[in-house]
Amino acid sequence: MLKPTIEFDGARFNTLDGFWDEISARLIPGARWGRNLDAFNDVLRGGFGTPAVGFRLRWVNFQRSRDALGHSGTIQWLENKIQLCHPDNIELVKREIESARHGEGPTLADILLDMIRIHCPGGIEEKDGIELVLV
Repeated sequence: MLKPTIEFDGARFNTLDGFWDEISARLIPGARWGRNLDAFNDVLRGGFGTPAVGFRLRWVNFQRSRDALGHSGTIQWLENKIQLCHPDNIELVKREIESARHGEGPTLADILLDMIRIHCPGGIEEKDGIELVLV
């Protein structure tokens, strides 16, 4: 069965908030959702208006996204995260910020890719039927 292709463009965003805007507009237009990593994972599972049979997610200008959501974007995200996280996690987030400042550790782009791939063939939630194409 040919799955519908949903395309979003890395040239349309420079930040994680911009990524959420692009996902909202292309993947789940009109749906209300949490605009965070946990909510994004829920969207990938379906039930927010995504095709029930799964879909092909085509990420155009991926390398641009990788750059925009690299270590500097990750630092910004972590600095916001530390303001909201549980006090028991503050030291961990501080270490993640320090690693990102040294150009080490996963970036937002890495985190998003890993999350999507969980729902792709071979992932632990492959039943969701997502196919990822990076262009």
